[in-house]
Amino acid sequence: MSSGRPFAVFDIDGTLIRWQLYHALADELVRQGHLDAAGFETVRAARMEWKKRSGTNAYAAYEAALVELVDGGITGIKVQDLQSACRSVIAEYKDQVYTYTRDLMQQLRAQNYLLFAISASQMEIVQLFAEYYQLDDYGGSIYEVQDGHFTGTKTILKSEQKPKYLERLVERNQATWEGSIAVGDSESDIPMLERVAQPIAFNPTKLLFDKAQQQGWEVVVERKNMIYRLEPSDGSYQLKA
Repeated sequence: MSSGRPFAVFDIDGTLIRWQLYHALADELVRQGHLDAAGFETVRAARMEWKKRSGTNAYAAYEAALVELVDGGITGIKVQDLQSACRSVIAEYKDQVYTYTRDLMQQLRAQNYLLFAISASQMEIVQLFAEYYQLDDYGGSIYEVQDGHFTGTKTILKSEQKPKYLERLVERNQATWEGSIAVGDSESDIPMLERVAQPIAFNPTKLLFDKAQQQGWEVVVERKNMIYRLEPSDGSYQLKA
């Protein structure tokens, strides 16, 4: 039996924080004049279409417009300017988190769990979030820097890369897979959830819910001031009080 400490790994956007760090950072970069304000109107319009639930692909279209804006504007931005925007976002959003995942982190820390976070958001903002919550280790997307400016080249921590990155965190921290927990909210977290002993689908998207139901994973939903735990039972779910 391994003598290492057990771990829990969390997605951040939509799982710990109630919004998306990547999206909030783009908003802040526009406010500070580092991204094209006119181009952001296209993003804003796409975001509104998603908020109106105008179609099943509305969120994907909004996210694609946002990524295009950020990718097109990140080249040449000073590292210090991005860091300033990151600090502003964390100052505003750091406590806007879900009760369930925040309390789960506290409970697991008391049980001697190592706490990890893995996100596709930029490493700079993931680091600030992880430091605020005193996480033991973390991972995010890397944007290349030369002479104090971003070059536009990036290494995104994509869905399929999360399990391998998690393995690095486990090895680096001499953790054990026994009793391991992962919490995620979307289909991009499925590869990470499949890797651990206890996967938890939190406020899941339809695709993640379908996967959870197939695999018999626990589902947790937080709505207003209520937390609903759905336990698998014969291919369906029962509400746990």
